[in-house]
Order: sequence, then C-alpha cells, then structure tokens
Amino acid sequence: MALTPVTPQTPGFTAAVSAAFGAFFGLFIGTAQGSGLLGVLIGSGVLAALAFAFKTVLKQEKPARLATVLGFGAVGYALGGVPALVIGALLGWFFGWLIFFVGESRYRRTLAPYLTPGQVLWHYTFRIICGAIFVFLITPILVVLPLSFNAENFFTFTPEMLRFDPEGYSLRHYKDFFSSSDWQNSLKNSVMIAPMATILSVGFGTLAAIGLSSEHVPFRRAIMAILISPMIVPLIISAAGMYFFYSRIGLQGTYLGVVLAHAALGIPFVIITVTATLVGFDRSLTRAAANMGADPVKTFFKVQMPLILPGVVSGGLFAFITSFDEVVVVLFVGSAGQKTLPWQMFTGLREQISPTILAVATILVAISILLLTTVEMLRRRSERLRGMSPQ
Repeated sequence: MALTPVTPQTPGFTAAVSAAFGAFFGLFIGTAQGSGLLGVLIGSGVLAALAFAFKTVLKQEKPARLATVLGFGAVGYALGGVPALVIGALLGWFFGWLIFFVGESRYRRTLAPYLTPGQVLWHYTFRIICGAIFVFLITPILVVLPLSFNAENFFTFTPEMLRFDPEGYSLRHYKDFFSSSDWQNSLKNSVMIAPMATILSVGFGTLAAIGLSSEHVPFRRAIMAILISPMIVPLIISAAGMYFFYSRIGLQGTYLGVVLAHAALGIPFVIITVTATLVGFDRSLTRAAANMGADPVKTFFKVQMPLILPGVVSGGLFAFITSFDEVVVVLFVGSAGQKTLPWQMFTGLREQISPTILAVATILVAISILLLTTVEMLRRRSERLRGMSPQ
C-alpha cells in the first residue's frame, strides 16, 4: 500500500501529545517515588519541553533520540541504580521515537487520506486501550517469572535481584519441585488425569458437535445450551452438584470421578471449536462419499475428520489446559490420592508459603503458552483449508 503524503505537525501539537504521554508514565514513576501528582507534572513538562526543543532547535532525529536515551538512562540510574537505568533507557528510546512519530505526522502515512482527525484519534486510542489491557493482563506473569529464580525464600525481589547480582538468582526452587515427593505425586496425578479427561472430552464433544450441526436434529439449540452450560454456570456450583451426585453413586474420591468431572468441563470447548470448524464444511463431500458406497464410519474418518481435525485438536488442547489447571472441582470430588498440581499449589499457599509455587507457576505458564501457540497455528491452518486466508 502506498504511503500517504503528510504535512509535519506544529511544535505546539507535538508538545501537547508528548506531554500527555509524559503525564501517563510520570504518574506511575511518581507514585513509585512517593508522589503521583508530582510525577504527572514533571513528566508532562519534561516531554513537552523535549518535543518543542526537538521540533524547533535540534531537528535531526538520530542525535535527538540518542540524547533522550542517554538522558533518561542517567536519570533512572540516579533514582534506582541499574534496573532503573535499563527502564529509563527504554523509556528514552520510546519518547524519542514518539516525538518524531507525531511531529513528522508518520502516524497518518499508513491511514486513508480521507480520515478525519477524530477518526485518526479513535484509531490510535483503540489500539492504546487494547495495549493497556494486554499489559494489565500480562504484568502478573512477568512478575512471577523472575521471582521463580529468587535465591531466597521470599516472594519479593531482593536487593541482589534488583542489582542484577548473579548471587541473587538460583534454580533452587525448581530443584525443590523436581525433588519433592509431594510435588512429584501431584504432577503424576495431573498427568494421569488430564490426558484421559481430554480423550473423553474430544470423543464426546466431537460427536455432539457433528450431531448438533445437522438441521434435522430436534431441539438442537436447547441441547447445545445444556452441553456448554459448564462454561456458564459458576464453577463452585458445578463442583457442589458433582459432589452430591458422586456421593450417591460411589464415585466420590475416585480417579474415575475426577476424570469424568474434568471431561464434563472440557466438552464445551470441544463442541464450540468443532462447531466453528463445521461452519465452513462442504456437506456435499459426505453425500458424494455415501454415493460411492462408503459407510458412515468410513466417511467420517476418511472425509470429514481430516477437514475438521484442526478444530478437534484445538478443542482437545483447550480441554487439556482446563483439566490440567482446574482446582475447584477436584477439591470437591477428589481425595488425597488424586491431589493434582493446582491442588498442591493451593495447599502450599494456604498452609505453607513456599516459593516453589512460583517455579511451578512458571512451568505451567510455559506449557500454556506452548499449547496456545499450537492452537493458533492450527486455527490458521484451518482457515487455509477452508479458503478463508490467501496465504
């Protein structure tokens, strides 16, 4: 797409936009130093002055951005040492880029030339809101990851960690996880429960999705609502209901009971993903296979299953994550012999606060990221198979 020719902005506009960003970041920095209001005033004033100076005096981008990185890095080092120096240098790089991004009107180059200023403002405001939500969600994970390498038995950053001293970091909590019998037993239980629950979820969920995708099935909307209700009903209610039901039929505290409970929680994910895959499925293929003499079972495995396989695998991965991370239901329907990894983490937080929990949380995050990456790859493959993506 050709770039839209634009006119550079005035120094006043550039300073105003930069001041707004400076006030936003200054609020957090000032709050950390003891005064949020002072941080807002200093941040907005410094960024406005820099933007005005860069637009009117120092008009060369590279020297200006280098000066911003060095200046903010020096201020950060004076306030908080090496960690603050790194953060200050990153903020300096961002602010240096922002001033010229706004001042040279680069933000309009990739947009349609007929957009009004209000539409341009909403275009970037929407992206900033989405980015802020993403940062809000991802920040707890970013805090847990480095804390899992803490050399001390603390849930906070030690002075050695803040100085990036190698002695402040250790793999001791990971060693505790792999050497502790309690943690290994809980991991073993999770590995035994989650795959079996996933297999049941995939089997029943796939069959249910295929059946409910047929228009001649009576009350299919009501049946669909019932099958996906475990996603809607609060988990504590489902757990209590399973507890009373299992108590009457003798499944309370058994391996089979936990597997069935987790399978019931995973089936809605399989139904939704497989149903979404079936939306673009060409049903004339199954009719053609039937005309060629294939029975329904052979038609399913030879024609239908290869095309809906990405949706089936995606639903299975979601079901596996649900079972592997679930703690509420297993507390109700399981026994000490079925203590899973999340259950052990919950016990560790309630009875003895052990930093090993941070190491376990980091491992679970890594597994979840790997599985979700696989889901995204399968989704894109499914789109290509259905002709929805040009790539």
